[in-house]
Amino acid sequence: MSFNQELTPHEIVSELDRYIIGQHEAKKSVAIALRNRWRRLNAPTDMRDEIMPNNIIMIGPTGVGKTEIARRLAKLSGAPFIKVEATKFTEVGYVGRDVESMIRDITDISINMVREEHTTSVQERALELAEDRILDLLVPPTPAATARNESVSSSSGLAPISKPLSEDESLRTRTRDKFRKMLRDGELDEREVEIDVAADQSQVLQMFGPMGMEEMGVNMQDILGNLGGGKKKKKRRVPVKEARDMLAQEEASKLIDMDKVTKQALERVQQAGIVFIDEIDKVASRGGGGGGKSGPDVSREGVQRDLLPIVEGSGVMTKYGMVKTDHILFIASGAFHISKPSDLIPELQGRFPIRVELHSLTEDDFYKILTIPKNALLKQYQALLASEGVKVEFSDDAVREVAHMAATVNEDVENIGARRLHTILTTLLEDVLFDVPDAFREDSFVVDQALVRAKLANVVENRDLSQYIL
Repeated sequence: MSFNQELTPHEIVSELDRYIIGQHEAKKSVAIALRNRWRRLNAPTDMRDEIMPNNIIMIGPTGVGKTEIARRLAKLSGAPFIKVEATKFTEVGYVGRDVESMIRDITDISINMVREEHTTSVQERALELAEDRILDLLVPPTPAATARNESVSSSSGLAPISKPLSEDESLRTRTRDKFRKMLRDGELDEREVEIDVAADQSQVLQMFGPMGMEEMGVNMQDILGNLGGGKKKKKRRVPVKEARDMLAQEEASKLIDMDKVTKQALERVQQAGIVFIDEIDKVASRGGGGGGKSGPDVSREGVQRDLLPIVEGSGVMTKYGMVKTDHILFIASGAFHISKPSDLIPELQGRFPIRVELHSLTEDDFYKILTIPKNALLKQYQALLASEGVKVEFSDDAVREVAHMAATVNEDVENIGARRLHTILTTLLEDVLFDVPDAFREDSFVVDQALVRAKLANVVENRDLSQYIL
């Protein structure tokens, strides 16, 4: 398999540290879980299928990095990853999505990943073929050349005889070479050509609704295409530059072996897929076990029981074939501020043996989040304004003031973790973001502590204002 499973646990944690502040215990647990997948694939064959993944429940308030840890883990491993919210599912018979749809969705993601990899490998050849097709449109074959080719190919069973090029054919070859150079140099990009493109059949599929045949794992697009004798084409006039991209994509799809893509994608999702189930605490019954449950509690428990076979390991039918979930890694998360993990049904608890608690973020954590990660918020805003030719700098005392305000508002209003930083920075820079480039004439400016306090102090101190603005 081409996905990267060879990172050691220490290397995985180091990579996660580049994007996520703190939460070492959670990082350590997911690093071990990821490395164990590589270990299983390299274990003796007779033991490989017996080694089950250690699914994880991450417990902690919103905005502390639960989703980001799972997402970065998937990127590190190059594995198919999907995030789903447990509240979107309902037990069979209620309105909502059935739990098997998460497996169908991650299979689609895996197919797209592998198809993209295969497309990249044939891209050069596909561009050459697209180039030839455009040249055929720009420099069509001469009637004499066409007639000559037909007469040679229809000779009585004899091999085609190589004949010298006529003057017309020689001229066409030279013209074609000239146009090829112009095409590669971009001189023909704005010229229009007429090409055949596949007709859109999405409107036909709408009659089945959002939960039509796709929910049953049936590809209606292929069925309708086959009934019509293949995909229908329609003519369009487009610039050469656009035509080259469209034709290259079409040629690449012809060069790709979709049976091979499907086989690899199914193997990848089964051996390396990661499903992140968020808000699992929302389907936990309030107040734990005991009889006499009714109403919402019954529905919540129904979702858990529907989740159970998927997490335990079962087969789910998709439009690409059967997908076994035995070795898919499931990571669940929830705040559990009303319910607790023990409120989940015992069978489901047993399928998530690893539990890690993520801690609330402190003022010091907020300061690090603003400055250390590769994708730190301050760097993001600097990049946004740099695109307008404005350089913005944040003084250290300004950053510490923003971190202090975020911690204060989280304590006084509602703790939404690092997401509070987005709100505060947007409010702080709102005027600049609005005025650039029309009314803001400076090439650079510095955000200092005085500016932060002037913009936000009143809002932070007024609890009612904080509640609505921050």
